[in-house]
Formats: sequence, structure tokens, C-alpha cells
Amino acid sequence: MRESAAWPVADSQLSPKILDLLQQAANYRQLKKGANEATKTLNRGTSEVIVLAADTSPLAILLHLPLLAEDKNVPYVYVPSKVALGRACGVSRPIIAASITTNESSDLMPQIRELKNRVERLMI
Repeated sequence: MRESAAWPVADSQLSPKILDLLQQAANYRQLKKGANEATKTLNRGTSEVIVLAADTSPLAILLHLPLLAEDKNVPYVYVPSKVALGRACGVSRPIIAASITTNESSDLMPQIRELKNRVERLMI
């Protein structure tokens, strides 16, 4: 597999932060799991950030998401493992994509903003 297909990938410091935020988002009901659900949140304009799994095979099954995210100005980032992504989302199966959704009154907004800033810096 080409390295460049899954980009930007969160490093070993950012990955746990992302997974932790996903876990919290799940508790706050601000998480949509799976490529189809993530696509819907982008189309509806309710997505804050998209998290994708870099070890998805074939990667092509989720490559529409970065394009759509860029189109909608939503930051996206890859984490190394779909198993870890699934676990962070609170399910026992691997997950290839997740979307943290908007809720301005949520306690998570400061952390979501922080993550968006970090992800946007990765993309430069």
C-alpha cells in the first residue's frame, strides 16, 4: 500500500487524544460511526471532524470522505488502526470512519476545537 493514500495520519501523540475525544463524543451522543453515517453528517453539515482508519482495506472504500470533507471545509484525520477506532467508538467491531457531530452547547466543544486546530496544522 502507498503511504500517501491515507493522509494526514495522526502521530503517536495525537492518536490517543483523538481516540479519547471519540470516546467522550460517544458518551455525549455526538458520534456517528461508519462511513455511511459519516457521509450523512458531512452532507447535512453537522460534522465537526472526520476520523478515518488508515489500515482500511481496500482504502478506496472510504476515499470519498476526505474529498467530501474538503468540499465542506471539515477537517479529517487518519488514525492508524480501525480496531482502535472501533474500540474508541464503544463497539467491539473495527470501524473505518467516524464523525464527531456539532453541538454548540456541548462541554466537548473546546476539545473539538483544539483537535480541529491540531488536524489543520497536520495538513499544511
